[in-house]
Amino acid sequence: MNRRISIMRRLRPAVMLAVIMALMPAIGRGDGCLDCHATWEEGAKAPSKLIKFDVHFKAGLGCSDCHGGNPNADDMDVVRKTKGFKGVPKPAEIPQFCASCHSDPVYMVKHNPSLPTDQLEKYKTSVHGMRLFEKGDGKVANCVSCHSVHNIESPLTPTSTVNIQNVPKTCAKCHADTSYMKEYGIPTNQYEEYQKSVHGIALLVNKDNGAPACNSCHGNHGATPPGVTSLGAVCGLCHALVADNFAKSPHKKAFDEAGFPECETCHSNHFVQKPQLNWVGTSDSSLCVRCHAANDGTRGFAVADSIHMALSHLNNAYNRAVGEIDQADQKGMMVTDERFALNDVKQAIIQGANEVHFFDATVVTKTAQDGSAAADKIYNSGQKKISDYYFRRKGLGIATLLITILVIALYFKIRTLEKN
Repeated sequence: MNRRISIMRRLRPAVMLAVIMALMPAIGRGDGCLDCHATWEEGAKAPSKLIKFDVHFKAGLGCSDCHGGNPNADDMDVVRKTKGFKGVPKPAEIPQFCASCHSDPVYMVKHNPSLPTDQLEKYKTSVHGMRLFEKGDGKVANCVSCHSVHNIESPLTPTSTVNIQNVPKTCAKCHADTSYMKEYGIPTNQYEEYQKSVHGIALLVNKDNGAPACNSCHGNHGATPPGVTSLGAVCGLCHALVADNFAKSPHKKAFDEAGFPECETCHSNHFVQKPQLNWVGTSDSSLCVRCHAANDGTRGFAVADSIHMALSHLNNAYNRAVGEIDQADQKGMMVTDERFALNDVKQAIIQGANEVHFFDATVVTKTAQDGSAAADKIYNSGQKKISDYYFRRKGLGIATLLITILVIALYFKIRTLEKN
């Protein structure tokens, strides 16, 4: 027993030393780097100031986990000579620099299993990646161009550069810079147009995070401009019903043969506007007359005119019904059922607008006729309520007059009785 205690006493210092040696890297991780950099770095955007916001730093990773080196060394020359020291990577090295962790499934599953580990492979297929790796173009976007550096935050954080609300402005840092993009020969007005589009207004003004940003259409790490044949598929991710209707239309084959992009031909790309009724038809403001004429040998001109007439009649019927119900409502009549029924007519208008992409007048006309009939029924109900209002008002006036006459007669009768 005494011998065992003696052995344990001799081993205790060695065990304590081993524990201390094991804990030293964890205790000092990154501290030496931060302490040194904080003494000479100035400004709120200095790495030593930004790092406290970084998602990696919050997860317990230090400077040496990315840049290598010994974080406990006092001399920078010693740090540089330390095995594994990477220092500051060049633009062409950054994707692989980040991928040393983010492409390792075994490593990433310990920190954030939800993150994909194929970002580097996707990046290599993107326009940015191909120019960087194949042409050595250091100006193209790499990981830190979008995610920032030293203050990388989760996309769910409102201040993150890749938060859905901030993505358009992040992309615009390069793509809206005329001088920076000059050598690439591509437009730089995408952000300006997007801000005025239905998508941009929904996202940036109405704060609808379900609205598409740049990466919704172009992708994230595999960012690439949609081609002529893929553009419809990109839009169809959200507008599935419209895409399905178009695929069944005669325009599908015609567009493919002519090499026209499906959605962009009529709706534009970044400057997407809310569809207007006058887009369909044969007037000068119509989009249809860009390709169709009265004597072009196709049915397109006549079909466009028929679709416009059907939708115009439906919209007029809806507006007329709304006006009548509003009048009845202002007169104090109960119009709850009619208001509810108007939603069905509104739905018919939306359905008709979607069915335009069939480019079949019979389909749109059927929907428009059903919706117009429902609107006319609501209009008639509103008229009846207004008639009831005036009938009640007239009856109330007659009743008031009779009561007044009766009161006057009673008054004189009472006076007569008092005199007698």
